[in-house]
Amino acid sequence: MSGIILCAVFAGGGGGFSPIPSGPSVVSASGDAKVQAAGGPAAKAADAAKDAGRSEGKPPATASLSAAPASSESAGTGRQQTKTIYLTFDDGPSKVTPDVLNILKREKIKATFFVLGEAAKRHPEWINAIYEQGHTIGNHTYDHTYSTLYSGFPAFWSEIKETEETLRLITGQRPRLVRAPGGTAGHFDDTYFYLMKQAGYLVSDWTVDSGDSLRRGVPAADILSASLAGLGEKRVILLLHDGAGHEASAEALPEIIARYRSAGYMFKTMEDEADTVRFKVHPSASYAKRTPPSAAWIAGHIASNAELFADGRPLVLEVGMMQTTLASGEYTVRDGHYAVPLRAAVERLGGCVSWDAASRTARAEWNGRLLTADPAGGAVRITGKGDPGATAVVLREQNGDGAFMRGDTVWIPLRTLLGGMGHPILETVSGREEQRVKAG
Repeated sequence: MSGIILCAVFAGGGGGFSPIPSGPSVVSASGDAKVQAAGGPAAKAADAAKDAGRSEGKPPATASLSAAPASSESAGTGRQQTKTIYLTFDDGPSKVTPDVLNILKREKIKATFFVLGEAAKRHPEWINAIYEQGHTIGNHTYDHTYSTLYSGFPAFWSEIKETEETLRLITGQRPRLVRAPGGTAGHFDDTYFYLMKQAGYLVSDWTVDSGDSLRRGVPAADILSASLAGLGEKRVILLLHDGAGHEASAEALPEIIARYRSAGYMFKTMEDEADTVRFKVHPSASYAKRTPPSAAWIAGHIASNAELFADGRPLVLEVGMMQTTLASGEYTVRDGHYAVPLRAAVERLGGCVSWDAASRTARAEWNGRLLTADPAGGAVRITGKGDPGATAVVLREQNGDGAFMRGDTVWIPLRTLLGGMGHPILETVSGREEQRVKAG
């Protein structure tokens, strides 16, 4: 027997729905990550990226290859009261990594490791060793293939997310720090920088290159000489490698540490934005061949991802002419997308939700459509209300679009709910005070 249909319409208060107000309370085109669907998604994505570059006080492109502090230059330099060096290692883990870890442990120094997802999957024990010894782990993409990574932002994003998930399964943590293979110079355009920032990541290059990857078999003496180029600088981010074939880097490491230590440097790991640097964007003919991701792609991937690294902000839903707010505990981010309790979201937007005890499915009626969710199997079926024979949209859990249980509550991805019920997501905005989703 079906459960009783409960329809609840709330007025006022943080949990109810209300007509969208006009004026300052509505996020405008000057918001943090506004990308409109109208006017061409590719053009809007590019315009948004250019606006981001201008908002940081930098032109969208410069001709300099010099390193510059990321985003907040005064904060990055002003807080450095002593000389600081960040030892960073790329391309691991490999059989070189245990040697590096032993040296760091002996010297009582912490470092930052930008690891490859492919190598992490092969050697989770070395990732655990890095994590357990208190070092910082950063994301260096999955397999370091330039032709794929820099063919367009979605390809780069895919490798970042695959590596992130690999590391989460090993350590339980998602790294915010990202280093682009080969550095950002000549590889990142404004769109890459802008979307990575909006997604909550901290991208960092380096200030001193040890030269250990210039060619095969670079001798330890040459690595040491190049690494010491930063002596005298107030802040040094030193690029080294612990990938396969970099035994000479481990060989040079003790003397690198000794020389910087004797010069009065403090050793630190990279933790927040003030610790990072990035190269300036350079004009490149290859950029003209890239197609920026569409507004729909950005709405489905970017802003909701930032919630993985942020706590306490409410999620505001603008759906047609209605608006409601979910508190920070009333939504989650799952597989990079917002998910919400089915009953709370639908009823606050004026729909009805019931539970069918016989079939153990939830039924939501809203906007002239019927949604049936099977949280056990993950299937979601959407039809025209009152017309079971109508063409149905069926989504399943393995695609990341299905229903699931959390405690005794049925949850559903927001994109599945809104899109299936006739209100596709148009844009997402990640602001300091709130997250906001606008649907048609």
